[in-house]
Amino acid sequence: MSRSPSSPPATAAPTTYAERLGLPWWLWLAGLLVGGFLAVELWMGADGARAWLPFVVLPLASLATLWWLGRIRVEVTDGELRVDDARLPVRFVADAVPLDAEGRREVLGVGADPLAFVVQRPWISGAVQVVLDDPADPTPFWVVSTRDPVRLAATLVAARDAR
Repeated sequence: MSRSPSSPPATAAPTTYAERLGLPWWLWLAGLLVGGFLAVELWMGADGARAWLPFVVLPLASLATLWWLGRIRVEVTDGELRVDDARLPVRFVADAVPLDAEGRREVLGVGADPLAFVVQRPWISGAVQVVLDDPADPTPFWVVSTRDPVRLAATLVAARDAR
């Protein structure tokens, strides 16, 4: 069986990637417990609205805060790396380096570049350092949290090479 010269090889890396940096289940549980404890502290045996209002408002506020913390999406699509509302055309990607927890700590540690663009979630151990090649941009690199740093780095490089 022959393959046409224009079709990509079967082992080609994908050029799309999508992930939501949601919270693990135990952080949802901890957030609800904190909201409940705060409601009990405000209630303190009071009558009237103080008897029920904290038990409605504070758990809902906790859920809204937890949803907001886990809303960030990381995508590689249409020739762009999209992290929340930030966009980076893949033509400016010089390299993409997958980082484990220790590598992320080193990149974001004491000697970190203050001009770097960082989207870091502490409950996600992996990250990707995206080194930029754009003389008009003072940002030297991006560091983006991801649960699958190897796949995101490979997708970025493949998307850049496909352009």
